[in-house]
Amino acid sequence: MTDKLTIFPRPIAPASPGGGGQVRTQGRSSGGASFEDILSAQVQRPKALQFSRHAQSRLESRGIALGPEAMSRLENAVQQVSAKGSRDSLVLLDDTALVVSVKNSTVVTVVDKEQLKGNVFTNIDSAIIA
Repeated sequence: MTDKLTIFPRPIAPASPGGGGQVRTQGRSSGGASFEDILSAQVQRPKALQFSRHAQSRLESRGIALGPEAMSRLENAVQQVSAKGSRDSLVLLDDTALVVSVKNSTVVTVVDKEQLKGNVFTNIDSAIIA
């Protein structure tokens, strides 16, 4: 006893009437940028450095304030380790240590001078003194 299964394929039809199966492209308007221009601008622009909630709470609880000059040094350090291919880095900035996820451009945690002694930093692949 053999069971035979027969499938009758149906042709694929366009979703909307009058489509005719042709792909229509829209021309670029004279004032707008092309997709390629927008994409290349986004890829070339470095991602802004963010702070995780944990890092923000550490900054607040430990009374650490990073001014514009310190932020500039931090961003520069992250760009340097990113250029070397790092994924997670320890950034030593004055009396503060920051663990940064380079690929996500996110500061993961912050440790001040008093908390540095005896700390072990794991899951990092680079360190930089900013």
